[in-house]
Amino acid sequence: MPRQKSTHVDSPGAVGERLKQARERAGLSQRQLSFAGCSPAYISRIESCDRIPSLQLLRELGQRLGVSEDYLATGAGDRGTRDTELAQADVALRLDELETAADLYRQALETATTDAERAEAHAGLGQLASRRGNPREAITLLEQTRGLTDRGKRAAVAESLGSAYAMVGELESAIGVFQASLDEADAREDDIETMRFAVLLAYALIDAGNLGRAEELLGRALALGGKSQDPLVRARLYWSQSRLHAERNDQDTAAEYARRALEILLLTEDTYRTARAHQLLAFIEVNRGNAEEALDLLEQGWPLLERSGNKLERAQYRLEEARALAKLGRSEEAAALAMQISGLISDAHPEDAARSYTVLGSVYEELGESSRAREVYELAAELLEPRNPNRFLIEVYSKLADLAEAEGRREEAYDYMKKAVHQQRAVSESRVL
Repeated sequence: MPRQKSTHVDSPGAVGERLKQARERAGLSQRQLSFAGCSPAYISRIESCDRIPSLQLLRELGQRLGVSEDYLATGAGDRGTRDTELAQADVALRLDELETAADLYRQALETATTDAERAEAHAGLGQLASRRGNPREAITLLEQTRGLTDRGKRAAVAESLGSAYAMVGELESAIGVFQASLDEADAREDDIETMRFAVLLAYALIDAGNLGRAEELLGRALALGGKSQDPLVRARLYWSQSRLHAERNDQDTAAEYARRALEILLLTEDTYRTARAHQLLAFIEVNRGNAEEALDLLEQGWPLLERSGNKLERAQYRLEEARALAKLGRSEEAAALAMQISGLISDAHPEDAARSYTVLGSVYEELGESSRAREVYELAAELLEPRNPNRFLIEVYSKLADLAEAEGRREEAYDYMKKAVHQQRAVSESRVL
C-alpha cells in the first residue's frame, strides 16, 4: 500500500502498471532504466504499488521511456510507443549500441518535420559524438539544441555539452554550462538534479584548480545524497571525493574513496563507469607505490573498457599500464606499450593529447630515457601553450626544468621554472569563483 496520499496521480496501482508496460515496450530491465536518484529497487517498488513517485521523477522516467509524465501519472497525454526512430535511438545509446543509435538519429533527422524533432535528433547525435570521443563535433551539435529540447532531456544535453567543453580544455565554458544547470535545478527545488550538477561543476572546478569551491559543492552534494540507497548516486559521490583528495595529494584517502566507488559499480551493469573506476584506482595505486596491485586492477577492468570506451579512452587506460610496468622495472614491456600508445594519441584533440604526452613523458623518465621524455614534454607544451592559462602547463614546464637541470643546462632550467611560475600566477588569476 502507498504510504501517502497524492493528488498528482490517478492511483498507485495504475501508475505502477503503466510504468511496467512502458518499460517492457522499451525492452529495458529495471536496472537499465535506473539512474542516479532512482534505483532498480525503487522502480520495483513503484511497479508493485508500494511507492508514489514525484512528478519530477515521473518526468525523468517518461523521458527515458519515450512517454509523457502525464501519461505515467494519469494515463492522459502521449502514450509514446517505441516505434519512432528517436525513441529507439535513445534506448540504443543508453545500451551502448552506438552504431545503431547513430543510424536511428540520422534517420530521425532526415524525417523530422518540426524544430523540436530536429533539436532532439541533434541532441542525440551530440551525445553520441561526446560518447565516441569527438568533443568538438559534440559541442557544435549540442549548442544548436540549447533551450530547444524539452526539460526532461535538457539535463542530459547540458551534462554532455559541459563535459565536451571540459574535454577540449575550455573549462570556463564547461563551468558556465554546469553552473546554469545547477541554478535551474535550485530554482525548481529539484534535489536530484541539484546533486548531479553540483558534482559535475565540482569536477570542472577541480580541473581548473579551484579546489576550495569544488570542496564546497561536493559537501553540498554529500548532504543531499549521502544517505541515498541508489548505487550510482553513491558511486558518483565517492568518485568525486577520490578526485578531490588525489588533487590534494592525499593518496591514501583518495584510494579509499575510489575503492568504495569501484565496489558499488561492480554491482551495477554500468560497464563504462566500472572500467573507469578501475583506471582511477590504478592511477592512485601507482602513485602510492603499489604498481603490482595497479596492474591487477587494470587487467580486471580492460575487458569492460574494450567494449565500451572510445579509441582515446583505451589509449589513456593503457598509459596507466605503461606507468605501472615502468615502476616495476619491466622496461621492455613499458617501452613497447609506450611506443604503441604514442601513435594512438597523436590524432587526439590537442588538450587530450597533451595530457597523455605528459603521462608518457613520466613513463620514459622512469625508464631512464630522458631524451624521449623531453621530446614528449615539449610536444605537450607546444599543444598547451595556445590554450593559456592552463594548469597542466605548470607540470609540463616543471618537468622540463627538472630534466634540464639534471643534464646541466641550468639557464634553460631557470627559463622553464620562470614559465611555470608565470603560468601558476595566470591560472590563479583566471579561476572562476
